[in-house]
Amino acid sequence: MKNFLFGLCFFSLGLNAQRLTLEQANHLASLPIKCLQQEYPNKLNQLLLDSTEIHSPKQLHPAFYGCFDWHSSVHGHWSLVYLLNHFPDLANKNEIIKKLKTNLSKENIQVEVEYFSKNHEKSFERTYGWNWLLKLQLELEISKQPFAKELAQNLKPLSDLIVQRYHEFLPKLLYPVRAGTHNNTAFGLTFAWDYAVYSNNKDFQNLIIENAKRLFLSDENCPLNWEPSGTDFLSPCMEEIGIMSRILPEKDFLSWLKKFNKSIFKKDFNWEVARVSDRTDGHLVHLDGLNFSRAWNFYHIIILYPKHFSHLKPLAEKHLNFSLPSVVDGNYEGEHWLASFVLKAFQEKE
Repeated sequence: MKNFLFGLCFFSLGLNAQRLTLEQANHLASLPIKCLQQEYPNKLNQLLLDSTEIHSPKQLHPAFYGCFDWHSSVHGHWSLVYLLNHFPDLANKNEIIKKLKTNLSKENIQVEVEYFSKNHEKSFERTYGWNWLLKLQLELEISKQPFAKELAQNLKPLSDLIVQRYHEFLPKLLYPVRAGTHNNTAFGLTFAWDYAVYSNNKDFQNLIIENAKRLFLSDENCPLNWEPSGTDFLSPCMEEIGIMSRILPEKDFLSWLKKFNKSIFKKDFNWEVARVSDRTDGHLVHLDGLNFSRAWNFYHIIILYPKHFSHLKPLAEKHLNFSLPSVVDGNYEGEHWLASFVLKAFQEKE
């Protein structure tokens, strides 16, 4: 009952707030705080060459061992840095900073670099975890918090290695992955692009532009009615719109989008939210993430081109608000990662 009332309160706040409130921020921060240094349960995505590589999650990934899996730990760290950047009066601020400093130490990041440097782990967390890692790097670099500069420097060797991995991988990817899960190619380029722009890395920008155009420019008639698949947490159509809206000039993007899905331009465009039948099922609860994925991409193009897409705002709000209660429903299956998706939606909404 307590969790239900907590979720109901959070939901009602979401319906009325145009921006994230301090109360909401404290609720959302409580989730990654709780799991950032929680080692188990844990899902390792490890390729074992022999028995010498069998270690505990914390030994393998001393920076990112919590929150069930590596990528969820990464975006849990991003969530906390993002909240600290936007809410200087955040509750448990000192505890959060202490945990961030412990996890993102220079020594811990070096162990992560060594893991990623193994020849047989070059595909580890490709490209979903890579994408979130660069988002964390960006959030640390833009932060004015005193602790952030050191942590950004600590993380930079791993981020540089991830950029190198993108350069190695993208030219070899002959066909994009359009699934609504971790391997989605379009999503795997969005935060990478944002970091490439912020860091003024022209080579990285050109790499993303060239390959996004090669993979997606000829796409037409994205089947919105095929969404959702059973365990999607990303919207294949909307994530493709997300990356193309970043790399294409306005005229080219709007022309492309009319071929990709012209229905989105209609003032009466509607799309049913995704529904979850069992939030204790770690895969089925993915569908809450899908609602947030749609919402953040709607917000992105609304703010980018309000003249063409302001009519989508109620639909974005509908998707965001529908799944808000699930973020604080007490089930670890969703709690260990959904806060990051909510925050990403609010970030695009601002």
